[in-house]
Amino acid sequence: MNAPAVPAGADAYDQLVTMVAVADADGHCRFANAALENTIAVSRRALVRGNVLDWFVDAGPMRETLHALARDEVTTGRFEAQLKRAPLAPGDVLLVRVTATQLDAEGRVLLEMVEIEQQTRQDREERSLELARANKALLRNLAHEIKNPLGGIRGAAQLLEMELDPPPGGWRRKLGLREPPPKAVRAGFVRGLTEYTQVIIHECDRLQALVDRLLVPHRAPQVVGDVNIHEVCERVRLLILSEFPLGLQVERDYDISIPEFRGDREQLIQAVLNIVRNATEAMAESIAAGSARLLLRTRIVRQRTIGKGRHRLALELLIRDNGPGVPDAIRDRIFEPLVSGREGGSGLGLTLAQDFVQQHQGTIEFDSVPGRTDFTILIPLP
Repeated sequence: MNAPAVPAGADAYDQLVTMVAVADADGHCRFANAALENTIAVSRRALVRGNVLDWFVDAGPMRETLHALARDEVTTGRFEAQLKRAPLAPGDVLLVRVTATQLDAEGRVLLEMVEIEQQTRQDREERSLELARANKALLRNLAHEIKNPLGGIRGAAQLLEMELDPPPGGWRRKLGLREPPPKAVRAGFVRGLTEYTQVIIHECDRLQALVDRLLVPHRAPQVVGDVNIHEVCERVRLLILSEFPLGLQVERDYDISIPEFRGDREQLIQAVLNIVRNATEAMAESIAAGSARLLLRTRIVRQRTIGKGRHRLALELLIRDNGPGVPDAIRDRIFEPLVSGREGGSGLGLTLAQDFVQQHQGTIEFDSVPGRTDFTILIPLP
């Protein structure tokens, strides 16, 4: 009896993130899952009418693996290959890792193809999530340890400031004098010490603000209603143009068909604002020269893998600047806390942005070369 053309449980293959196909020993395709169909932009009907050997730039490794499986020399074959995609763009290929496995006694072969770049991206996102969890615990403990003594230092400085103007008789004891000092001396003494106490109070307030920023990511997102991503973008655009009314051009390229989604609007505004502010800081010279450009672009992407899950629809927000690019020294650590590419930077902006987006089950990717830096926010849509 002939084996069925479509393998049993084929519907389950459509739920997989990886590209899957079933082929005969001669390479004739019997089944292709949704991930393969969407990734290479070829309909399933067209795929099952063809031969898997035609999918690759170099069909040699695939042909050799099929022959080895047919002769029972191996039960599984693995190789890397260039998978053709988008037939209308012949030069568009995808580097994939292929695993071919004997499926049954009829000679059919199960092909699993994983985009190497996608695998690398998933590994990077997993490492980012693990690092974020470790950093959260570290920063939370550190912040609490700093916060407690800060209150005491600030309070002591305020009490000291209140004691700086003692009664006339107290000046002799304070300065070790037999006679009260002249009024001008007392005024200068008070003024000098007041400045010192103000420095202490100011620095305590600055550290308190830093500690509060470290503790902000541990607040759960407040889902108070539907979020319109374009309202978020417009809010950020107005804020940044108010800071840089001259020298910076902000371009908009919005897909108005993007639906609203449940989320924390204020967190997302802060995430986008942090990325945009980083960009403007990097473009300081271009802003001064009047040549700085910033692009906000929104799109819907389909069948996108975010983390370990594949999502039918996702929001893609691209933030592009024409600055000098991310320094190589921090490229692999750009989302880590306290890592900054500029002198005096706190290194918390991108850390908080990534954390806020991750709380919406999304992620932030970036690509940078001199003259162009892209930060891409991806958030699943319902």
